[in-house]
Amino acid sequence: MISCFKVSFPAGLLLSRCLLVFTLFFISISLAFARNQDFTAGTRLKLSSLKGSRTILSGNSTILSENKTFELGFFSINDDSKWYLGIWYTSIPTPTYVWVANRENPIKNLSLARLEITEEDGKLALMEEEDSRTVLWETNNVKKGSEVKLLEQGNLVLFTNEGELIWQSFDYPTDTWLPGMNLTAQQQLTCWKSSTDPSPGRYSLRLRPPDYGEIALFYENGTSTNFNLPYWSTGNWTGNAFVGVPEMTIPYIYKFQFSQPFTPMASFGYSEISLENGLNPPLTRFHVDHMGQLKQYTWSPQTEYWNMFWSQPDNLCKVYNLCGNFGFCNSKLLSPCKCLKGFSPLDNISWNSGDFSGGCHRESGDICGKKDGFEEAGNVNFEGATTMSFSGTRNVCEKMCLRNCSCIGLYHNEETNLCKNLYGSLMNVKNVTYDGLSEENLFLRVPRSRSGDKKKIKLALIEAICGFLVILLVGLLVLFVLMRRRVRKSEKEEEEEVFPVTNLKVFSYKELHVATKGFSEKLGHGGFGAVFLGELSDSTLVAVKRLEKPGGGEKEFRAEVCTIGNIQHVNLVRLRGFCSENSHRLLVYDYMPNGPLSMYLKRDGKNLSWDVRFRVAIATARGIAYLHEECRNCIIHCDIKPENILLDEDFSAKVSDFGLAKLIGRDFSRVLATMRGTWGYVAPEWISGVAITTKADVYSYGMTLLELLGGRRNVEGPPSAGGSGGTEEKWFFPPWAAKEIIEGNVAAVIDERLGSLYNVAEAKRAGLIAIWCIQDDESMRPTMGLVVKMLEGVVEVTVPPPPKLLQALVSGESFHGVGINSDSRLSHGGSSDDNVQISMKSKGSSYG
Repeated sequence: MISCFKVSFPAGLLLSRCLLVFTLFFISISLAFARNQDFTAGTRLKLSSLKGSRTILSGNSTILSENKTFELGFFSINDDSKWYLGIWYTSIPTPTYVWVANRENPIKNLSLARLEITEEDGKLALMEEEDSRTVLWETNNVKKGSEVKLLEQGNLVLFTNEGELIWQSFDYPTDTWLPGMNLTAQQQLTCWKSSTDPSPGRYSLRLRPPDYGEIALFYENGTSTNFNLPYWSTGNWTGNAFVGVPEMTIPYIYKFQFSQPFTPMASFGYSEISLENGLNPPLTRFHVDHMGQLKQYTWSPQTEYWNMFWSQPDNLCKVYNLCGNFGFCNSKLLSPCKCLKGFSPLDNISWNSGDFSGGCHRESGDICGKKDGFEEAGNVNFEGATTMSFSGTRNVCEKMCLRNCSCIGLYHNEETNLCKNLYGSLMNVKNVTYDGLSEENLFLRVPRSRSGDKKKIKLALIEAICGFLVILLVGLLVLFVLMRRRVRKSEKEEEEEVFPVTNLKVFSYKELHVATKGFSEKLGHGGFGAVFLGELSDSTLVAVKRLEKPGGGEKEFRAEVCTIGNIQHVNLVRLRGFCSENSHRLLVYDYMPNGPLSMYLKRDGKNLSWDVRFRVAIATARGIAYLHEECRNCIIHCDIKPENILLDEDFSAKVSDFGLAKLIGRDFSRVLATMRGTWGYVAPEWISGVAITTKADVYSYGMTLLELLGGRRNVEGPPSAGGSGGTEEKWFFPPWAAKEIIEGNVAAVIDERLGSLYNVAEAKRAGLIAIWCIQDDESMRPTMGLVVKMLEGVVEVTVPPPPKLLQALVSGESFHGVGINSDSRLSHGGSSDDNVQISMKSKGSSYG
């Protein structure tokens, strides 16, 4: 405590010193508070604690929305010299930024950054205080603001003293479109320049002028010419949806509003609707990414992952000028852009960060040269270049091009002797889709030194081969021994270091023979081979699958295993390693202690609670959807059934044997599925010999889902069924279950062991989804991605029509592709279970 009074001083002097001490004390407290020190160290600032202060944010302090969904503060992406004021989701582990204020003017020193309400005009301003106060960004409100608030929808708002809203961030979006935000003629979403640079990129989403009746993605070249080009559009508004977005007609979690369409006052937005179970809808957003695609995401708390539900353009290479000048686009690659032969990125740093706008330039750096040559670029499409056509030989064509520095390449048709010289620049270069017509290959003009390199390489190669032959003749025996050692060393290194990205281990057959104790403890037998329990040297339990009749040789097998090993998902069983030794082909997986789902589908077996069953249904659908829609190459499982759905220690479902249909060969899997009695999961089009699609897996999933609901197999014999010769009668569950579910009696289908301990709404939804999945016409079946949404309750599930095949089974009528004879037998080619008669009795009668 500081005392202000001393008897020896006059009263006036004492008073002035006392006031000075209190003033300094007050200033020190204010500064500490403003800098988030002492009083707020290590905590997040709440808005109420800042009332009366002109400084809103500084340093590491943040502001949270009411329910802590969004957060306002300063952030940096891999660069401590560039900081931005932005809004992001609070509870999501991976930072997801939805709004950025100072996109073009980053903060250089975070400790000097202040977000304030200015004293003069009440604007919200971002300052960097060094020698002078630099305004990096500020709002444009006319009325004087006094209070700032971050709303639960992610909207930053500014109010007057009277509570009037005078500015909001929703009117100035960046690259993200949130529920409650509207697009108008004056507003647009503009992508980031790259994944790490929030500055404005080249692609934007806006209402398309002059009619303002549709939404379009635009490309902007960012030059003084201000070139704008729409490269994707929703099509016109019809009153409840856009013509080019049929997904809007699906009952979903969104409600769309388009006020005053086809006028300059048009305003389009969307909001979320409550789910049928009363829960809050998931976090969702539309996002224009830095590569020019519009994507719609929903957040999955279970997997902690943004699920992409929809994106346009569907092919990344349809984005205008994605790869810049002389850049080649291939949407199947992880990085879609590369430079054409003889060219290199103009800006390597930007190119490597995902910003390809700079395009490519000649590797030699010069514009042209008299000694230029030509490199074949293949059969490609492109834009931007002008063409001059004339008749002439290939030699004449090249000479004409070399005379003009503006000529960048040529086409030549040897059959017609037609020459096409190209001038200007090449944009949107991509491969031509083969249509059976004769191909015309593009030849690019490159420095002759590059084209001459091939001759030098060939000459050097010939000399090296000659030298090698001489050495080989002189020391054949010695060289043979050395090569043997080298091959063995190379094979050993390959086995030890194979596929480092996937962390797959190459096991020897001896290792796995010891681990499985001579393959003594069998866990099960599937369509691809037997599975055995094993214990590795570090005491880790594994499941070892011994493949039967694997296709391909050593190299092909390793390549396919590499593909499978690269596939990682929480709902897929992880591949730990493999063995490929002589004729032995084995795969080593994580061990699933709770076994396959089929163990729980027996009337006298273990029971699963409804919560576990519903989680299994969703997890299985997510795993299959990942294989179909999110892998680089679509993978059709071909053998979805309860035996291939495994449960870990927490009863989380994981799909197994994925990719094995491709590894072994689908015909092999199909024969096994037929011959071993699992025909009930095979889609009708597969049995009929029609080429299958991902919808075949959807059908199998629907059949499996019915078993999960009923707690039983689809084909079972009643307990009283005897085995005393003759024909064993079995009851086919799906036709009866489909009829009950469609009529609204899902309770009759649910496993009797559950009693009333299940969620009625979830059970009804799952039952309807199962029937949609087993529709005869594959076009009527939903995709697995849509199945996930339907199970989660974000897409409404309507009542499906009865599958005609199942109706035929019930009525005894014939059906195309599958024959039902007069005594109600189901027959199809290749079945080994010819003595099984399918009975369509009621549920009660089937059990006596």
